[in-house]
Amino acid sequence: MQNFFVKSHGLGNDYIVVNSTELDFELNEKNIRTICDVHYGIGSDGILALTGSGTADFGVRILNPDGSEAEKSGNGLRIFSKFLYDHRYVFTDRFSIETPGGVVYSQIMETRNGKAVTIQVDMGTATFEPSKIPVVSELPECIDDTLELPDATFTVNCVSVGNPHCVVLRDELSLKEVLQYGPQIEQNPKFPRRINVQFAKVVSRSLVEILIWERGAGYTLASGSSSSAVAAVAVRKGLTDNDLTVRMPGGDLQLQISPDMEIRMTGRAEEIITGQFSAELLEKLTKNSA
Repeated sequence: MQNFFVKSHGLGNDYIVVNSTELDFELNEKNIRTICDVHYGIGSDGILALTGSGTADFGVRILNPDGSEAEKSGNGLRIFSKFLYDHRYVFTDRFSIETPGGVVYSQIMETRNGKAVTIQVDMGTATFEPSKIPVVSELPECIDDTLELPDATFTVNCVSVGNPHCVVLRDELSLKEVLQYGPQIEQNPKFPRRINVQFAKVVSRSLVEILIWERGAGYTLASGSSSSAVAAVAVRKGLTDNDLTVRMPGGDLQLQISPDMEIRMTGRAEEIITGQFSAELLEKLTKNSA
């Protein structure tokens, strides 16, 4: 169906999903911003665009509401997997997806009335090497590094799970702290491509609570890649067991970290609405494509 879209959420982190080949407009920066705007568009935390792939069953572009493109999104991949399964792009419960951050494997774990409910995604391997995140660091691994801001100093742990993350461990979590320092850390010169930021509290060997400032999106209720990054840091530092729950304001995700730092994430996704872009919005988007 031409100009068809689906809007879904993973633990409150919502995405619009489209098939790139069925759009009458370009997904350029201006159009991405318009579609994601809650007042002038549909409103969302980003757009997932189905593309072809030469190395996987499907390809996806992950577009942030500011018009930038992300390498990987855990919630986005569960939402995208649900879209592929629910709308009959795939007829098996396991398939591969190519992202700019690498190929991942998705498994439909639970269905209801022919629709995917719980999805497991193999998120790839976490790395702490500064050259691969990317991050400017003099340490051989980005663990317990020092980040100085104009009015604060943080001990940070940087990791890539296909996209870059900066984890700050705290005894207590503060939304005020996240809103104040999240954007400063995201855009710090130490991170030449900006970075996702998580403030994390280790509650027990099997539970970590986090608050998230997402690169290109801002404060976010939940994030699969952020949960993966925090779990990898917690396991790497010996603070938790390899199987753990990451709790966010939007809900919980189950994470498994192998001895080789391979990440497996399990959680739910829910469809909100399906529809077509209106003629009036299409006129604007088409004009922006010229």
